[in-house]
Amino acid sequence: MRLLLAGLIVALLAAACTSGAVTDAPTTTEQPASPSTTSADEEPPRPTQPTQSFAGTVPAPEFPAGLDWLNSNGPIALEELQGKIVLLDFWTYGCINCLHIIPDLHQLEEEYSEELVVIGVHSAKFINEGETENIRQVVMRYGIDHPVVNDKDFQVWSAWGARAWPTIALIDPAGNVVGTHAGEGVYPLVQPVIEALIAEFDEQIDRTPFEFTPESATSANTILSYPGKVATDDSGATVFIADSGHHRVVAADATTGEINAVYGSGRAGFQNGAALEAQFDSPQGLAYDDATGLLYVADTNNHAVRTIDTATGEISTLAGTGALSWPPAAGLFEDVRLNSPWGLALRDEQLWVAMAGFHQIWVIDLSGNVAFPAVGSSIEGVANGALAAAELAQPSGVTFDGAGRLYFADSESSSIRWADVFSPDGATGLLSGSETNLFDFGDLDGVGSEAKLQHPLAVVWDEMSGDLIIADTYNSKLKRIDPDTGETTTYRGGGHGWRDGTEPLFYEPGGLAIAGGNLFVADTNNHVIRRVDLSTGDTSTLVLHGIEDFTPPPDTDAYQGTIVTLDPLETAAGSGVIRLSIELPEGHKVNEEAPSSLALSTANGNVILDEGNEQSLTGATLPVDLAATFAAGEDVITADVTLLYCRNDSEGLCIIEQVRFVQPVLVSEAGVDTIELPHTVVLPNI
Repeated sequence: MRLLLAGLIVALLAAACTSGAVTDAPTTTEQPASPSTTSADEEPPRPTQPTQSFAGTVPAPEFPAGLDWLNSNGPIALEELQGKIVLLDFWTYGCINCLHIIPDLHQLEEEYSEELVVIGVHSAKFINEGETENIRQVVMRYGIDHPVVNDKDFQVWSAWGARAWPTIALIDPAGNVVGTHAGEGVYPLVQPVIEALIAEFDEQIDRTPFEFTPESATSANTILSYPGKVATDDSGATVFIADSGHHRVVAADATTGEINAVYGSGRAGFQNGAALEAQFDSPQGLAYDDATGLLYVADTNNHAVRTIDTATGEISTLAGTGALSWPPAAGLFEDVRLNSPWGLALRDEQLWVAMAGFHQIWVIDLSGNVAFPAVGSSIEGVANGALAAAELAQPSGVTFDGAGRLYFADSESSSIRWADVFSPDGATGLLSGSETNLFDFGDLDGVGSEAKLQHPLAVVWDEMSGDLIIADTYNSKLKRIDPDTGETTTYRGGGHGWRDGTEPLFYEPGGLAIAGGNLFVADTNNHVIRRVDLSTGDTSTLVLHGIEDFTPPPDTDAYQGTIVTLDPLETAAGSGVIRLSIELPEGHKVNEEAPSSLALSTANGNVILDEGNEQSLTGATLPVDLAATFAAGEDVITADVTLLYCRNDSEGLCIIEQVRFVQPVLVSEAGVDTIELPHTVVLPNI
């Protein structure tokens, strides 16, 4: 099968070039750790004319039994797809090249909705990526709605002889193999092949839509959706949040959680303008300049760096054209093409960018109108050395210490590395994690290369201690590193979950910022911002509120919140009860650790809770009866309820439901003694 497919690769690429399309995507891709796959596949020469039929002659290998499927009611057999063109996408969710082809797959699915079925084959590189629940989170995060099979043991991968991420394979309507392709640039290669297959198999194609069952969107009714990065002003009074899944940036009071501003319409796009009219696409890194009031944004999927004037709300493009680029090349702001900027650090008049897609660290010179690579050769690897010759592997976070040394989270090599970017003899080196290869990872404290990390995405310097704090993302931990010795120790966290206190749990944290004695954590898969008191180590959840004050234009789909206005009710004066009659979805409960709460306010003070108008609902069993006292007169009760609920079998899979009850009341000598506040929580679908 391997030798046969090798020949089919050539045939596919040769035929694909009839469109004349040329991709500028990189030709290097990652390999699984085995002796037979130690170097990247290279694209063969591309002839300009097809020489053969596209119909395959070898039946496609069937999916093995016993695998987990997502976006599907159950396992799918290839024989069910007879009459369809089938595209298999071999991917792993931490791979930036795999993420780059998602738009290509979406475009193909839209153009050939009747003829084409795409199936994702998730063959995990990292241990964490092999867990079905984690894949489900990524499927929802990136809006992948075609079926995905968890191929964690590489059964499908091996049957197809895949050698690199990403790899795609095509199957014709008769169920035979057409060929495979490794690397990016999928659409221009595959689209003409699909066109030819449609013409060749016109009478055999089954154009009945193939129905899928999308996963429930755990973030569809949360304030934040997969927040990627976080930043603060110098005082720590304001926290800026890359609300990546909602394609916007949120600014909030770092103490109270009151939302002060929202930037972006909530719809993915690339548009400048006023705060609620402009558009981002999966923003990540943030850096705030207190002197100018400008917030810099790594607009990752737009391959650009944007600016937000926080005084006016105006959003502009600083650098990048919006087009994915390869190979890397310096350029003026208006002309330069970038590749998945992920992390930002501002120092003096320079903005340092973790350019994940180029495997480099870039500099955007704010005074010189030019952007250029500063660290890394653009070859993905672990080799250290001179700045321009070093090999990086998807850097995703950057920070500086007080002396001006740059540190970066090199996610695909599972390491934290340094670069002396201001030294005449500038070079890179390893601080913690692997320096062997891209498959040396784990979860182990130690010194230098003895420590093991798993796909860290963020690093920040703690001025008080002199340590670095990192988000060891796939281990769902925060770790400290002594930059003088390289000693790495676990600081907070231990496995997926959501728990506050001195022994907290996180779920794939991706962003860090320090200010005002607090460490702010973008707890990505929990859809929240966590706050760690650096003096005590106590962790709390920053519950955001007030999003309804920033309603975007009516044609957008940003979160609006839930308001339940009830009919006027007559109640009896004296002792009574306020009953929260909230019904959660079947199989869910109020989280026993995260901070659910009730805040009651009234217009005239005729209704008060006996134990105080702010009540904890953490771990509460619903419905909840709260003792109250009713005094004669008219009033309007406003009850703001925040519930953090999760599945019974996993406290790490939580959703925030925020609902405001508005209940007019007339308290008199007669009437009921119970005020019931009813609401049914519905799990949304994508």
